[in-house]
Amino acid sequence: MQRSEAAERLLDTAERLFYERGVHAVGMAELRTASGVSLKRLYQCFASKDELVESYLRRRDARWRTALADHVAAAEREPAEAVLAVFDWLAEWFGQPGFRGCAFLNTFGELGGTSPAVARAVREHKQAVREYLASLVARLDVPHPEQLTEQLLILVDGATATAAVGGGAPAARTARAAAEALVTARSQPR
Repeated sequence: MQRSEAAERLLDTAERLFYERGVHAVGMAELRTASGVSLKRLYQCFASKDELVESYLRRRDARWRTALADHVAAAEREPAEAVLAVFDWLAEWFGQPGFRGCAFLNTFGELGGTSPAVARAVREHKQAVREYLASLVARLDVPHPEQLTEQLLILVDGATATAAVGGGAPAARTARAAAEALVTARSQPR
């Protein structure tokens, strides 16, 4: 679905402000002013703040997962390296100016209990990340791939939360070392 220029400007502004300060801290009037879109046009594009937040999350999900997959594809030589490349990408992301953690978990923490649409968008993002990790794990010859997938997802989310609080790239390196140990241990003949 093609969005209007006004909707794209609103989403760009919402993404910057919501990610930087949180959803509750940013009002619709501020979004209107910062985006240069009239209040009437804002509500024509997004009938409610929840709808705007959901659209912001869905757009961010697509871009975030594409950037991750592109990095892994470019860095990969063998299946185990693909898994570890996830954590290399995280280290790069954590080092970007303005990094504030996982937009999905941050938003869920603010609105997950009150907005079913936002909660659904967050859950769908986390499920898509799980499925992506599962696709990487499926290429490894390891027992219990679903268990390894869940462990890797916990490492991704844990490293992201740690980096947001102040761990930065070292959190990704620590998670990468843990992921490498898990992959190596599971790849050993039994």
